[in-house]
Amino acid sequence: MKQSTFSLARLLVLVSLAVVLALFYAIWTHSTDPGNLSIIFLTALLVAVFFSDARKMPALTPRKVFYSLAYILFLIKEIIKSNFDVARRVIQPVMPINPGIVPVKTKLKSPIGRMILANSITLTPGTLTVDVRGDHFYIHWIDVTDGDEQGATQAIVSGFEKYLEVIFG
Repeated sequence: MKQSTFSLARLLVLVSLAVVLALFYAIWTHSTDPGNLSIIFLTALLVAVFFSDARKMPALTPRKVFYSLAYILFLIKEIIKSNFDVARRVIQPVMPINPGIVPVKTKLKSPIGRMILANSITLTPGTLTVDVRGDHFYIHWIDVTDGDEQGATQAIVSGFEKYLEVIFG
C-alpha cells in the first residue's frame, strides 16, 4: 500500500512540474494552439520524468509560492532598474564606471538556491557572477561602490537572498 501512495505522490509531482513547465513555455512563446500545448505538455512531462528527483524537490507551501511570485517580480524590477543604470552610463559623454571584482558571501545553504542566486546576479545588467567557492561568490561589478565584502554583499546579494532563503532555505 505504501508503494502505491509513493507512486501516486510521485505522479502528482511530475504532472504538477510538467504543467508549470508547459505554462512557462506557453507564456514565453505566446502559444494558444491546442495541438502545440499538448505537445508542449508531453515534452514537459518527459523532461520532468527524466530530470527530476522528487527527494530533492523543495516542499511546496503557500508561503513558498507567494515568495516565488514575489521573487520573480523583484527580479524583473532589478533587471529593469539595472538596464536603465547601464544605459545611462553608456549614453553619458564620460562613462562613469569603476569596474572590479568583489567578493560577496551568501547565507543560502541549498545548492539550487545558490545556483538561482548566481544566475539572478548575472541576469542583472552591470553584474556578472565570475566564480563560486563555497559560500563566497566573486562578482564583476560595473561600478564598485563598496569593495568591502560586507558592503558588496548588502548591495548585490541581500535583496535576492531574502526571497530565496524562504523558498530554498
